[in-house]
Amino acid sequence: MIIGQAIPNMPWEERPAGCDSLVWRFSANPLIDWNPTPSTSRIYNSAVVPFEGAFAGVFRADGKNGRANLHAGRSSDGIHLDIDDGIIEWIGKDGIAKPRSYAYDPRVVLIDGTYYVTWCDDFPGASIGMGWTKDFKAFHVMENPCMPFNRNGVLFPRKINGKYVLLSRPSDSAHTPFGDIVLSQSPDMIHWGCHRMVMRAGGQGWWEGVKIGAGPIPIETSEGWLLFYHGVSGTCNGFVYSYGAVLLDLDEPWKVIARGKDYLITPEKPYETTGFVPNVCFPCATLCDAPSGRTAIYYGAADTYTAMAFCNVNEVVDWLKKTGAV
Repeated sequence: MIIGQAIPNMPWEERPAGCDSLVWRFSANPLIDWNPTPSTSRIYNSAVVPFEGAFAGVFRADGKNGRANLHAGRSSDGIHLDIDDGIIEWIGKDGIAKPRSYAYDPRVVLIDGTYYVTWCDDFPGASIGMGWTKDFKAFHVMENPCMPFNRNGVLFPRKINGKYVLLSRPSDSAHTPFGDIVLSQSPDMIHWGCHRMVMRAGGQGWWEGVKIGAGPIPIETSEGWLLFYHGVSGTCNGFVYSYGAVLLDLDEPWKVIARGKDYLITPEKPYETTGFVPNVCFPCATLCDAPSGRTAIYYGAADTYTAMAFCNVNEVVDWLKKTGAV
């Protein structure tokens, strides 16, 4: 059972007749197509959350100059997304805007009344940026929690044993080396330590053999933290990004209870296999209705489109407990 809030107006589509998959795609995908705003060419790998009875979020938008940055957006139904054409201005403690030369792949989480945003930042060099907002209008930048090089920073939605908890994927300056998920802890969102290895690339399947990375904010259930994560395989035609799931211990979330052997979604549809970067399904956000378990997953497709899939978290947890490996 999900431990969280009810979202009665969340986007939802029932499992298609004859479909036996744990996760199924939205029939109206993609939600966002090419050239979605005057200055952007693609919006994908983005994060949506419930906000004031509707929805808001932070979106990765690749400008027509080729550079990625973050934009705010809103939606009444979680499906039709209204994205600001202007880049988010991050305000420092001195009240002065702190421009980012690039920023991408955001996650958003509500903790104690504040929406925290993490993203891949220019430290310089890829690292994790962090900031906060209360209204999705004014955005305030915080200290970087990790040294370069690092990606896929994902916060847990509450303190665990009195500490904030962050997942990340340390790397070097190249695109693929180091592909494991680690966990860091902090008493104050500034000083991070007590690092723990969570899991390494490879698992039980080739679909995650090159690298793995945390996806949406972990979902708290009565059985553990459910984490959807992306895995990358290497093929003769390049990388393929799919996503699967793992169940982590509630009190010691660096401990794996059960890890899925198979992917849940892999690139199959034209909007996933064809685009700026072919063969990519990259999840960054979920909307989860408690206690029904109904869940909508937002994912980037082919580094071009924003797409959505659905599942029931209770079914995914049961599947992990029955078939998953430790």
